[in-house]
Parts: sequence; structure tokens; C-alpha cells
Amino acid sequence: MSRWEPNARGRLAQAALELYSERGYEQTTVTEIARRAGLTERTFFRHYADKREVLFEGSTSLEELLVGALNGAPESATPIDAVAAALDAAAAVFEERREHSQRRQKVIAANAELRERELIKLASLSAALADALRRRGVTDPAASLAAEAGIAVFKIAYERWVGETNQRQMAQLIRESLDELKAVTAGK
Repeated sequence: MSRWEPNARGRLAQAALELYSERGYEQTTVTEIARRAGLTERTFFRHYADKREVLFEGSTSLEELLVGALNGAPESATPIDAVAAALDAAAAVFEERREHSQRRQKVIAANAELRERELIKLASLSAALADALRRRGVTDPAASLAAEAGIAVFKIAYERWVGETNQRQMAQLIRESLDELKAVTAGK
């Protein structure tokens, strides 16, 4: 092994994404990821429970960001508008990571286990938003419906954002998807 270098976690994440993109998720081992990063397998397991979690490491931070932004929405905001404020906050963070997000999404799309994990993550985000709405006094089913709808908007906008070549901003795609949802529910 080479001499110690900082940011082992970041180097492991970068190495994993490179290998998943080059060889496929299933064909990549933890040993290969660690070797590519110039680290040991033991170091890998100090940072990640398994090779899947490398792709989902930001889930907790994303949940905290969404809930924090929702909590910061004006009290007069409707439930869906409070959720929209949360999605706007997330869009700003994602904008800085478009290339990474595109590469990550290709890896996830190619593997059923990873697609399932992504759906679990989205369900967890929805539950956190619904809980935050309930704390604001929104009753069910409105809290659950607004949260689920918001995550559906996020998912559609995200998929469009990583798949587009014209580089529109994620916040714009979120607003467009939310407008479409509102039009659908209004019967237009």
C-alpha cells in the first residue's frame, strides 16, 4: 500500500463508481474497489457496510436536508408547497453533482438489487416528509399524500435531469413536474 492519503471514504466511493461503470456492479468486488483506491479491504469496511452502500451514502444527508427545508417553509404554505420548498433545496445540492448522478443512475438502472434499494430510499424519504408535515399539523391522509406526491415529483424530475443532454437545471424540472401533477389532479 502507498503512504497514507486523506479522504479514504471519497476515494473508495470514486473507485467504486469507476469500477461499477467499467465492469458492472455484480462483477466488481470490494477487494478491487479498495485496491483501485489504494486502500485495504479492511479500510473499505470501516467506511461502508457493503459495496451497495457506496451508492447510497448520501441518503441520510438528503433526508435531513429535505426535512429541514420543509420545516423552514412558511407556516401558511400548503402541504404540497412545503414539500416543493424541500425539493427545491435538494435540487440545489444535486446541481453540483450532475455527472456523478448520471454515472450513479446508470449503475443503479442496470441492477435489480440496486433499483430495489433506490425505491426503499425513496420510501424512507417520503415517510420522513410525511412525519415532518404531521409535526406541522397536517393530518392524514393529506400528510402522506403530499409526501408521496412530492417524492414522485422528485423521482420523475431526477430521472429527466440525469437523462437529459440539454442541461436544464433540476429545480426547473421539479417545478415542471409539480405543475404537471397539479394539472393532473385539477383534471386539466
